[in-house]
Amino acid sequence: METEGDAILKRRTELRAEYGPLYDRVSAILFEADPAGVNFGDNKDEYEPEADLIVPRLRSCSSVEDVQRLVFEVFTKMFDDDTVEAPERFHRIAGLIWAELSSLAPMRHPGER
Repeated sequence: METEGDAILKRRTELRAEYGPLYDRVSAILFEADPAGVNFGDNKDEYEPEADLIVPRLRSCSSVEDVQRLVFEVFTKMFDDDTVEAPERFHRIAGLIWAELSSLAPMRHPGER
């Protein structure tokens, strides 16, 4: 019987296969920016739950502001209000993620084959 942990790992494997290096870059951007203060240096997978929710929805974003709203929404869901604070707090992160999206092949959205 598949456990919840097994299902999560399976889903992450599928996301990595579907979105390629974008998944790992988003996770790394979140880890480096560390908006929730959970980066202890050796726990590089700490923001994968947030990346799980962000990456598949990036295809609906058409601007850095859209990415900022998305990231804020995900962090609001995953963390308390004191951690999240305000949408503006995620502007830099959104810009870095948008730059990753912009570096993909033109006219192709992440996850499209």
